[in-house]
Amino acid sequence: MAITAAQVKELREMTGAGMMDCKKALTATEGDMDKAVEFLREKGLATAQKKASRIAAEGLCKTLVTEDGKKAVVVEVNAETDFVAKNEKFQGYVADVAAQALNTTAADIDAFLAEAWALDTTKTVKEALAAQIAVIGENMNIRRFAQVEEQNGFIASYTHMGGKIGVLVDVETDVVNDAVKEMAKNVAMQIAALKPQYTSDKEVSAEYIEHEKEILMAQIQNDPKESQKPAKVIEGMITGRIKKELKEICLLDQTYVKAEDGKQSVAKYVEQVAKENGAKIQIKGFVRYETGDGLEKKEENFAEEVAKQMGK
Repeated sequence: MAITAAQVKELREMTGAGMMDCKKALTATEGDMDKAVEFLREKGLATAQKKASRIAAEGLCKTLVTEDGKKAVVVEVNAETDFVAKNEKFQGYVADVAAQALNTTAADIDAFLAEAWALDTTKTVKEALAAQIAVIGENMNIRRFAQVEEQNGFIASYTHMGGKIGVLVDVETDVVNDAVKEMAKNVAMQIAALKPQYTSDKEVSAEYIEHEKEILMAQIQNDPKESQKPAKVIEGMITGRIKKELKEICLLDQTYVKAEDGKQSVAKYVEQVAKENGAKIQIKGFVRYETGDGLEKKEENFAEEVAKQMGK
């Protein structure tokens, strides 16, 4: 099949690989983007497994926590342009969506859209959204929401970059004071900044580990020097690289960003705060939403966008 320049450009942005390498990967995989990424990783040519910050859509992530801190929600509402995302009317609407999502019993986004809109029960959430689209004059979407509850502790929340990232942290603890709350906020900021995929390595599936081992083995076999090393050495190399990767993707194993010695892990930081406050603390889980994560941002001429907003 014919490979287009747009496909090559997308793969380059996803992986950081060179243009010819991307074209070769797409040709070899008949244009399958996911398989092309795997192809480049196996060849050691991809610098990132998944799409980076270039992939985005506008909008806001909003967190809301109950007064007692036992329950919280994070929502993501998308819009077409950053102009609308910064609009007070849009921000007020997102806050209303978060308030509804905090109390919803809907199991998924479709059920949420189908329920009655709390501020006008003659409409569904979806119909109220359509009304907002008519008022604001731009396509919008309630993309997702997540509720978190913790009866034996509290939920910490954090929003970054004016709502570009929203984080909830489930903290089980028998002591709730300012020091423990500050610790929880610091952990939430860590999650926002370093984007862990798991809370601990216990959550990582055996299938994921085996898949990563296959990728690493393929990389070694494609390296003329490393492929000549003894099997035991290669096995040790793979084990070491897997451990290094887990330290990057598992929250509690990550190096704490504010660590004074530059080495302390998040787990050790939590332990330190627990000891200092005579508390038992467990970070049970987290939710991290980033606006437009996995969505393609519409490419638009900035001057044209300004003119459109000014009605010219």
